[in-house]
Amino acid sequence: MTDKKKYTVIFLGKLPPPYIGPSVACELILNSKLKDEFNLVHLDLSDKRDINTLAKLDFTNFYLAFKQYAQLFWYCIKYRPDLVYVPAGQTTVGYTRDAGYILIAKLFGRKVLTHLRGGYFLNWYNESGKTMKAFIRFVHRKVNGQIVLGNNLRKLFNWIVPEKDIYVIPNGGNFPVNYNERNHEKTTVLFLGNYVRTKGVMEALYAAPLVYAQNKNVQFAFAGEWRDADVKTEFEKFVSEHPELPIINHGPVKGDRKFQILNDADIFVFPTYYRNEGHPWVTVEAMAAGLPVISTDHAAIPESVHDGVNGYLVEKRNISQLAEKIIILANDKALRNKMGAESRRIYLENLTEEKMVERMGNAFRSVIEQK
Repeated sequence: MTDKKKYTVIFLGKLPPPYIGPSVACELILNSKLKDEFNLVHLDLSDKRDINTLAKLDFTNFYLAFKQYAQLFWYCIKYRPDLVYVPAGQTTVGYTRDAGYILIAKLFGRKVLTHLRGGYFLNWYNESGKTMKAFIRFVHRKVNGQIVLGNNLRKLFNWIVPEKDIYVIPNGGNFPVNYNERNHEKTTVLFLGNYVRTKGVMEALYAAPLVYAQNKNVQFAFAGEWRDADVKTEFEKFVSEHPELPIINHGPVKGDRKFQILNDADIFVFPTYYRNEGHPWVTVEAMAAGLPVISTDHAAIPESVHDGVNGYLVEKRNISQLAEKIIILANDKALRNKMGAESRRIYLENLTEEKMVERMGNAFRSVIEQK
C-alpha cells in the first residue's frame, strides 16, 4: 500500500494576538497533524494592532497587503504549491484585499481553496453596487473550492461555486475542560464573548433581574473584552443601579482562566445576532465543557445547538424569552445535566480538533485532485 502524496499548501492566515476566531483557528491548524500530512507553508497575515484596525483603509493595511502580495508571488515561484488556502472576507475592503491573493495564485495556475469564517457573505454581496458585484463574480468563479462553517451556509456560495466544491467544516478544537455533572451550590449563568452589543451581551444582562425574581439561587457571570464604549457605559450603569443582583464581571479572560470559568458555570448563554457570526467558537467551548447552551437561530448555530436537546434557541433580542429558558434550566438540575451531557456528546462526535483537521485535510486533497 503506497503512502498518500505529500502535497504543498501555502496557508494564508493570521496568528494571535488578537485572540479572535480566525487567528485561533489558524494557529490550531498549523500545529495540527496536517503539518505532517502536507508541506504547509504559512504566509502570515497578522496585524498585531488593535482589532478595530482590521479591514480598515489606512496606510499600514495597504503596506501589509502589498507586502503579503509580494510574499505570495515569491512563494508561488519558490514552492510551486499544489494549493493556496485563502481566508475569504465578507466586507468590501476585506474581500478586495483577499481577491489579490486569489488572483496571484491563479496567475501561477495554482488551485485555490477559500474559507469563510462567518455568515454574512451573501448579504454583503446583495448590498454591494453593480461594479463590486461584478468584481466578486469575476474573482470567485476562479476558486476551486469553498469552505463554509455549516450546511445551512452553503447558500452563501452555491450560486457561484458548484455544490460539489463547497465543503462544510464547523469550528472545532480540543479544550482543557473537566467535564462532569455539575453540583454547584449556586447556579451560574455565563455569558462569554467579546462585549459587542449584537453578540447579545446586553440581552443577557437585562435577563438577570427577570431570572433572579424567580430564583434567588442564581448568579450571573460575564467574561470578555469591551469592544464598544457605549456598551461599557450602559452595562456598568445597569449593574450600579441593581446592586441586589449577583453579577460577576470577569473582564477579558483566556487560557486556563477561561476554561476554569466554563467549568464553574452551569448554563451558557450567547443570544447573538452579530451579522458576521458563522459558528461561534465560544459555543463549541461551552459544549466541550458539558454546558446546556441558550443561543439563537443564527448562521450555523442550530447545527450544534439543538432546541430542546442540548439547550434552547430563542428569538433574537427577546429578553423575556431568554429569561424564561434560563429559569427553566435554573429550576431543574437534572435537565441541566441531561442537556449538558448531550452538548458534550455532540461536541465529541462533531466538533473536536481531530474532526476539524480531518475535514480540512479531506478538503485540501479533494481540491488538489480535482480534474
